[in-house]
Amino acid sequence: MTRTASTASPPAPAAGPGRTGKRPSRHRARAGSPWRGRPLRKLTPWLFLLAPLALLITFTYVPVGNMIYYSFTDWDGVSPDRDYVGAENYTEIFTRPELLRVFAVSFYYLAASVVQIVIALYFAAVLSFDLRFRNLFKGILFFPYLINGVAIGFVFLYFFQDGGTLDSVLSWFGAGTDHAWLGSPESANTSMAGVSVWRFTGLNFVLFLGAIQSIPGELYEAAQLDGAGRWKQFRHIIAPSIRPVLSLSVILAISGSLSVFEIPYIMTGGATETSTFVIQTVKYAFQFNKTGLASACAVVLLAIILLITWIQRRLVPDEKVDLV
Repeated sequence: MTRTASTASPPAPAAGPGRTGKRPSRHRARAGSPWRGRPLRKLTPWLFLLAPLALLITFTYVPVGNMIYYSFTDWDGVSPDRDYVGAENYTEIFTRPELLRVFAVSFYYLAASVVQIVIALYFAAVLSFDLRFRNLFKGILFFPYLINGVAIGFVFLYFFQDGGTLDSVLSWFGAGTDHAWLGSPESANTSMAGVSVWRFTGLNFVLFLGAIQSIPGELYEAAQLDGAGRWKQFRHIIAPSIRPVLSLSVILAISGSLSVFEIPYIMTGGATETSTFVIQTVKYAFQFNKTGLASACAVVLLAIILLITWIQRRLVPDEKVDLV
């Protein structure tokens, strides 16, 4: 018998030293190179932040730097000449009594801020529970904050004028209508502070409501099983949970009471001792052409707000709330 030749292919040569028997992957080599991906990965977040940082620097930090520079000059806001006067503008601020007297008007708005925080906290706590028409009440409370401040000023200017809306409503109940609501300093400041309560309560309401709705529902269920009523739930669950938001509202209230502008400027123009620090600053800049002095007033106001914020943070630091 004849034997047929074998058709099997010869065995592959064994891999020699330094050979693995597999061809290196090109993609694996690219992934292993550290110099290709890491620089681009570090650069990507800055590419996304480039536009916001450019806008922030251009429209915030550069104007603040220019304002600080102008506060040390006697620039009138028109001429190209800016003579350096040192701290003369700051000395004038703290030595002129009419500039410091306007801070007394801020106490009316500070008291109004306390009232609006209390009202907003009450309605936020009530409307956080299951209640009929609560979405309607939420819209009613937040709607005044959406209206333009200039429009609000004109609306309430006619509301408080002699024989206006308020006098007409009071006459229906037999009350006297011979009172000039914007005629005396106390009445005018109180009336405009009441307008600020009506306008800004919705902002605090939304802040408080968002913080309350972020509380886990299991805490309310556990409190109800333990027999806790609404007041105890507010005292032991809601109040500790919204402490950071309440601290933020206090800071906004203080800074807002110091920088009130729209409502008193539209309604009285600063007459009858209703001028605020911001109104006085605007008058120095655009009415008396003292841009250097107005810039110094703005720097002082910024420093006061930052100082109050720092003191508030030191006295009431933010603490992590753990209710579970």
